[in-house]
Amino acid sequence: MSRILVDIPDAQVGELARLVEAEHRPRAAIIRDAVEEYIARRKAGAHVDAFGLWKGKTDGLAYQEAMRSEW
Repeated sequence: MSRILVDIPDAQVGELARLVEAEHRPRAAIIRDAVEEYIARRKAGAHVDAFGLWKGKTDGLAYQEAMRSEW
């Protein structure tokens, strides 16, 4: 296992400390889990949260009807 030095903002260090207390786990274990989850998500492909993506841009029904009228 390798060691690395990482700069983390104070706010994130505080949140991490709360997780350590709540889960009764070492900080290093929580960080390893977070890195593992991040890598797994990246390997699975970029997930795009499309909810509300078109809000205020166009009427979804009007767009759908326009696309179908091309058939």
